Amino acid sequence: MHCSIAQAVGVVAEPWTPLILRDLFLGLRRFDDLAEDLGISRNLLTRRLEHLVAAGVVEKRPYQERPVRHEYVLTEAGRDVVPALLTLMAWGDRWSTPPGGPPAVLVHSCGARFTPVVTCPHCGGEATADTVTAARGPGAAQGPGTMLLAAGS
Repeated sequence: MHCSIAQAVGVVAEPWTPLILRDLFLGLRRFDDLAEDLGISRNLLTRRLEHLVAAGVVEKRPYQERPVRHEYVLTEAGRDVVPALLTLMAWGDRWSTPPGGPPAVLVHSCGARFTPVVTCPHCGGEATADTVTAARGPGAAQGPGTMLLAAGS
């Protein structure tokens, strides 16, 4: 589909992918550590990491020569998806919190705990379903999933 959401979903929305990205963000780097923390099969983890490397979201770096072993780190594109993961986490904390409350809290570099909120960079107002509209962009094209934008003014 000719849609930014569809393109992003193709990279990061497979069910294990946000969890892999979360673990990389939290500091796990090695394959065995990721497999153990996630409880994911090694074959599936290999496929997901290969996909993320091919998409430019994760970089595979050798950390040992004999035998060759690799670690995985977020690229700039991977680090740029972290705010979306934090926002998804905030949604989960609000609407589907596990028993006992959220398993993690977020602390900003200023030292304060916070809940992520998407805001307009111009006025600082909160960006919500009630305050944001979508307008036709320069890449709007007729096709599946873009009918409303392609037909707009």
